[in-house]
Amino acid sequence: MNGSSSGRGRRIVLWRHGQTAWNLERRFQGSTDIELTEAGVGQARRAARLLASLKPDAIVASDLRRAAATAAELSAVSGLTVAHDASLRETYAGAWQGLTHQEIIERFGEQYAAWKRGEPVRRGGGELETEVADRAAPVVLEHAEKLPENGTLVVVSHGGTIRTTIGRLLGLEAHHWEGLGGLSNCCWSVLGEGARGWRLLEHNAGTLPEPVLGDDD
Repeated sequence: MNGSSSGRGRRIVLWRHGQTAWNLERRFQGSTDIELTEAGVGQARRAARLLASLKPDAIVASDLRRAAATAAELSAVSGLTVAHDASLRETYAGAWQGLTHQEIIERFGEQYAAWKRGEPVRRGGGELETEVADRAAPVVLEHAEKLPENGTLVVVSHGGTIRTTIGRLLGLEAHHWEGLGGLSNCCWSVLGEGARGWRLLEHNAGTLPEPVLGDDD
């Protein structure tokens, strides 16, 4: 039986956007609307061909250009229309945005250290990670609930937003979200629906998965 009443076996693929010039410069983007580089478009095109083979049922993306352009590559090969939602934007980080990694450490060293320790920090006077999860996770779940049984949703978003959303959907305390490593440009993570809720099947993947064969399946 299809529909949200059962919906078992659903998958959520959380896909980070392709490379931007600010990524190369290690410059904090946050909600700044930066475009993909030519290489970033190529990354998105290559990844889209792989993800299309998963036969996704729906695509939802951040409305920032780097995510929207990445999603457009999957739309082109899958024929699916992309839904855009501002709630999937990257973390707003105020004064940190536009600064390089080194500049952040030099100017906001204690704030950066506290964030890395897992403390709730408004980086640059911006959003808390829990606030990012508060806006993004419900959007992801709303779209996932519309999937048919064994259906696949692709969410095209940003590294920080994806990490906080995964942490929230797995039921991890916010202090432990840093334990989820970052995503490389145009790599993705996969959540699968199990008997006890969502579980992390892949993290920071860039190739199609092999099935898990063994005692832990």
